[in-house]
Amino acid sequence: MTRTLLKIYTLFILLLCRQRDANRKLLVFLIDGFRHDYMDDLHNLPGFREIVENGVKVDYLTPDFPSLSYPNYYSLMTGRHCEVHQMTGNYMWDTDTQKEFLIGTNPDSRLPMWWDGSEPLWVTMQKLGKKVYMYYWPGCEVTILGVRPTFCEEYVYNPSEKNLTDSMENALNALKSSKADMAGIYYEKIDVEGHHFGPRSPEIQRAIRSLDQAFQILNQKIREKNMRDTINVVLFSDHGMTQLKWMEKIIELDNYINMSHIIKMMDRGPVVSLWPKQDKFEEIYQNLSTADNMNVYKKHEIPDRFHYKNGQFVSTLTLVAEPGWFITENKAKLPFWNNGTEAAGGWQHGWHGYDNEFVDMRGSFLAQGPDFKSNYRAGPIRTVDVYNVLCKTLGMNPLPNNGSWSRVECMMRSSAATAGASLISCCFLLLLTLTGVC
Repeated sequence: MTRTLLKIYTLFILLLCRQRDANRKLLVFLIDGFRHDYMDDLHNLPGFREIVENGVKVDYLTPDFPSLSYPNYYSLMTGRHCEVHQMTGNYMWDTDTQKEFLIGTNPDSRLPMWWDGSEPLWVTMQKLGKKVYMYYWPGCEVTILGVRPTFCEEYVYNPSEKNLTDSMENALNALKSSKADMAGIYYEKIDVEGHHFGPRSPEIQRAIRSLDQAFQILNQKIREKNMRDTINVVLFSDHGMTQLKWMEKIIELDNYINMSHIIKMMDRGPVVSLWPKQDKFEEIYQNLSTADNMNVYKKHEIPDRFHYKNGQFVSTLTLVAEPGWFITENKAKLPFWNNGTEAAGGWQHGWHGYDNEFVDMRGSFLAQGPDFKSNYRAGPIRTVDVYNVLCKTLGMNPLPNNGSWSRVECMMRSSAATAGASLISCCFLLLLTLTGVC
């Protein structure tokens, strides 16, 4: 009888340990505009340094084209190129309905037409009965394919450091209590400071140090809550940032074309979408083709490597500036920012959206937790690869995607190694129990 009870108890302990592994949680951070070299000085960034020493850091992350926010938000969480998931810009226009997507700020930005092109990870999880908490994550407030996350703290412009640390605490508590299986936190300040002051400014350095302090708090809380063996933490950005020479490197469309011949223009900057009047199309195309420091593409001429031209909302003419150059109708319509003057007159000193292979557009990726190797430096990966990593940590089969498992497999602990470590841990627990230590 005693032997039978011992067998049952042993089986119970092993099943408990297996369940513990199956219940590992995932905490992800989307850090907008965090360029690949922003954490090069790890000596002075102890929060980031601890994550790197305990986990994985890639050399850099190449964004999808265009290297803008919304296209890459969706590529990160679907593993698909922009022309597949259809989120092809921060500003989009649908020719059939005449509806506009204005960087998620207007009511029409929540229409399913922009979002239902692919299924993001949080929607798949909800469909599988898992629970997702999201904090300030653009799109979590939208019903996508009929689904919303369990909890969504809706996006607000430039969430504060307190918003960030409060979200960390709330997310960890939700994960530890199994109210959530995954939590996602979005942080925008790095991008905002990069735009306003430039990627090498004192302001961006201060913002990076403030973010590092938040991650020091995160690391401490994970230890205090005894979650190091039960939670994977993944940090990534959507793109990098390059320096602008405001008012100098400007391509003014008024100098080449009559803007009254344009039905619609969406966005300004590195990538501009134009829909010319049909009878003026060739004239517009030829005139713009004479402009220096800019490429002009008819839709079918857009390079295949951009994985962009088959997008539903891609314009009939796409303008792509050379790095550092900025496209606008004229200087009066440049996107100045409110720097405390009566009228918004602040010059922008940083921008992104350029050719995704441009070095300054490269983003960052870090990860730590039981499913990741320790103190491991991985080679470059791409935005579309991140989705497969997240699915792996969640024990989910990924949906068909454009990512490459071969680029990310090296950073993961092997299943055998993870299982072996888990078995040793559980056997040790069983031994302690049987000897009366616990």
